[in-house]
Amino acid sequence: MELKSRSAWDVRDSLDELSELATTAGAEVVGDGFQKLDSPHPATYIGAGKAAEFGTQCRELEVDTVIFDDELSGAQIRNLEKIFECKLLDRTALILEIFAQRARTREGKLQVELAQLEYLMPRLTRFWTHLSRQRGSTGSIGGEGESQLESDRRKTSERILKIKEELDTVRRQRSTQRAGRQRHQWPLASIVGYTNAGKSTLLNALTGAETLAEDKLFATLDPTTRRLRLPTNQNVLLSDTVGFIRKLPHGLVEAFKATLEEVVEAELLIHVVDAGHPHAAEQIDAVNEVLREIGADEKPTLMVFNKTDHEAGASGAARLMPQFAKSVALSAKTGAGFDELRSDLGLMLRPIRDYLALEVPHDAPQVIARLHAVGQVVERDYSGERARFRVRIPPHLRAEFASFIVEEAA
Repeated sequence: MELKSRSAWDVRDSLDELSELATTAGAEVVGDGFQKLDSPHPATYIGAGKAAEFGTQCRELEVDTVIFDDELSGAQIRNLEKIFECKLLDRTALILEIFAQRARTREGKLQVELAQLEYLMPRLTRFWTHLSRQRGSTGSIGGEGESQLESDRRKTSERILKIKEELDTVRRQRSTQRAGRQRHQWPLASIVGYTNAGKSTLLNALTGAETLAEDKLFATLDPTTRRLRLPTNQNVLLSDTVGFIRKLPHGLVEAFKATLEEVVEAELLIHVVDAGHPHAAEQIDAVNEVLREIGADEKPTLMVFNKTDHEAGASGAARLMPQFAKSVALSAKTGAGFDELRSDLGLMLRPIRDYLALEVPHDAPQVIARLHAVGQVVERDYSGERARFRVRIPPHLRAEFASFIVEEAA
């Protein structure tokens, strides 16, 4: 629907994205349409005349499913299904269907089921009109008992509570994992971005991970975390997250909070952008909106403009980069720009380190090897009776080299 607050171009772009979502879900798109209205119709969302027109088209084209680009009420869905004589989905139901297809881990499946049930709850209706009410007791004694609708709502509510309890367990497990990472002094950088921007491809290329990377929306849902070693001799954990999208249903954000905690807890966000997309700026805004919703919008962010191996991506990156203080252009597919990315990550994630001057005997090669393994060696000189170094090392490792420290370096 085109409302007065939306331009025709916004509607067209949103319908194109809906078409891509439908294709990702396995549907074959045969057509689309929209109507200009001041506000949605309470009974059918679109006007009755337009609904009848679309219904005729559905029968002529033998359409089995109609998808609306906005969220509909249960009554609107039922009324439109009668007119269209086929199944009807709204944008939220379509995204949930894709998520259900793509979830692989136990956590991901739980989060999808929770979102589906919370979406279903206000839309439950009595499909079993022949059942009337269940009797409260044997024979004609007692009240009418619980209706089928009430029974369904009760069972759905109980399942929602059960899933939330299981997801609380997942959150506690993630807290334990984060505590383990903190003991290693390894910072976490979370990769965020619009769906299909190239997040999984970037993670795979940098770390050798084998995350599914396809040219589809929401190709991966379950978070993947891998270690990356930077030129500063520093380990950083990179975490891939579910892709964001415009009009991402609030219920999905709530359901995926266990996964999105990786974003909230991260020291740095790597915001990947498809630089060649004609609406890259709008996609950046959509991602930032979700980050605000989960309380992660104030985190240090490195903007990564991807897909510069194409002309559109290269020109898009050149146009957008000046708008951001910290940004880098690269191609996750070819690896171009990776050196600059690693360098920027090292600078932005550099922890508080002691800058020290050390002298190590030449007959203590294990100390020299350890120094190179855990610290950033800035200068080295092997010419004298002792090897001399200027290094940056984490404060918690200072005691390990205490006997070789000669001064605090300037």
